[in-house]
Amino acid sequence: MTTPATQVPPSVREAGPASSPPVKELTDIAVLIGGQGGDGTLTVSDLLARYFRKRGLYVYTSRNVLSRIRGGHADSSVRASRDAISAIKPTMDILVAFDKEALEFGRPELEGDGLVLYDSSVFQTDLPNTFGFPFATITGSQLGQPIYKNVAAYGVLSIMLGFDPALTRSVIEERFKRRGGEALEKNLKALEIGRKAALESPEPMHRFAVVDGSAHDLRLLTGNQAVALGFVVGGGRFFAGYPITPATEIMEYLARYLPPLHGVVRQAEDELAAINMVIGAAYAGARAMTSTSGPGLSLMTEGIGHAGAAEVPIVVADCQRVGPSTGEPTRHEQSDIAHLAHIGHGDFPRFLIAPGTVDDCFYLTVDALNLAEKWRLPVILVLDQALCQNSSTVPGFDLSQVHLDRGKRLDAAAIAVRPAYKYYELTPDGASPYALPGTPGVTSQVTGNEHDEYGHVSVNPVNRVKMMRKRMEKLTHAQSDLPLSRTFGDPAAKVGFIGFGSTTGPIREAQERLQSRGVATRFFQARTLFPVPTRELAPFLEPLDHAYVVEHNYGGQFAGLIREAMPSYHARLRSILKYDGLPFRAAEIVRAVEGGTDGRVS
Repeated sequence: MTTPATQVPPSVREAGPASSPPVKELTDIAVLIGGQGGDGTLTVSDLLARYFRKRGLYVYTSRNVLSRIRGGHADSSVRASRDAISAIKPTMDILVAFDKEALEFGRPELEGDGLVLYDSSVFQTDLPNTFGFPFATITGSQLGQPIYKNVAAYGVLSIMLGFDPALTRSVIEERFKRRGGEALEKNLKALEIGRKAALESPEPMHRFAVVDGSAHDLRLLTGNQAVALGFVVGGGRFFAGYPITPATEIMEYLARYLPPLHGVVRQAEDELAAINMVIGAAYAGARAMTSTSGPGLSLMTEGIGHAGAAEVPIVVADCQRVGPSTGEPTRHEQSDIAHLAHIGHGDFPRFLIAPGTVDDCFYLTVDALNLAEKWRLPVILVLDQALCQNSSTVPGFDLSQVHLDRGKRLDAAAIAVRPAYKYYELTPDGASPYALPGTPGVTSQVTGNEHDEYGHVSVNPVNRVKMMRKRMEKLTHAQSDLPLSRTFGDPAAKVGFIGFGSTTGPIREAQERLQSRGVATRFFQARTLFPVPTRELAPFLEPLDHAYVVEHNYGGQFAGLIREAMPSYHARLRSILKYDGLPFRAAEIVRAVEGGTDGRVS
């Protein structure tokens, strides 16, 4: 039933219990908020997420926006559950539509008994289970600006979901207090406008009760924020980058937190400058990192190769998005894998490390810094838009798990007893001891040209073979240092999944759904993508009839790397691929398995 609320009466009354429909209790709820860019959909999602977190629930938020400041369809969703989650819920319980386009996009996402809350000052509808409130009109007339309609919508939702009024208000205070007294006052008024509109509605609005959880003391973070924090805690002290979606927040977060710790953040004029600044800082002894996405990664490729040849330890966070070229800057994909595994011209070692959750982003950033310095090579954090920009609740990071490994670093005393100092000394494991520039007794030449142990340019064929082997054999010697995979599910299962990055959450939910239907599965969450973790994959694949490699690209790029490294398992691998710019839902993976799919769900 459509319930247009044309005005907010001066008095407030609760709907009488006799007219109230049954309140549905939920332990797992999802709300989708849609409108035009600039309507404040992300604000509503953030307010709900903060409230749910205060009630001890696990929270996951996602965003779907266009690459523009204002206009064009945009939506965001928030999910809250008593159980740990790291994926979008397959269907939504409530849709908030600020325009008709949002209703058209969002209604197919609703549960069968899902409700729609819409702005009746923008459009009208007579669809069932819809509730109209003139958010833009009532906030515009009372506050002078219709933009406060998003907070008014949060007020209506607080009644619809049976929120505690004091806690609801505290969320607004927490969110807007930094913007000053006037902004806070207007947002608090907008909240009350929404609450009064709901309480005065002819239709009782209290439709859902959200069950409290026990997951207290959690933090709501994005993957980008966790990477930045991991960089700081892991001893990172120099960052250079160029703004690019969806990686920019790493630089923004570090600009806030790194300088007080005597660190440096530089916004370079382009990605070419950024990667070379990082190489210089790393050679000088700082733990250094940059972040980028597909087009920026292409520009950095030569610099990454230079770091590989010169054996300078750098970390690059690649926040993948839809490509090629500019592609879709704000949309999700995992299509840089083939490029990263074979990045640059010529052969040089690199490690591809893939966090799968927000807390992985923190700990594996520390690992990446350690690996880069210990083995003196580039390490690439393989991220993706959903992991970078979606937020989820995580426990406090355990700093006792953090340790720093500076590799074979030499001081002046160690240099004094060496017969000679060789920056590229041949060693059994390929990692050469090194001293920082300026260390007494040290003279070294660093170059991207082929060179001998001292760093002198050399085209001697015998030397070339020795240096190539020295560098490339690091891939073998470092195996025990690389992040281990995680496995989930039934060890006796004959059906398996292989995934990485943000596919982790949807795959685990798909496992639960398949288990409830009598289908046992196992899941291999790869956290090292290159070198391909064959030592772990072989025993995982051996008992399986087949394994689905779940990834966001057209060509099955990670499956291709596995087939290349493990040709004897070629026939057991199948692909579940999605490349429409949106993250997987668990239901899509389930349908692919039940249909025996080897191909694309997009």
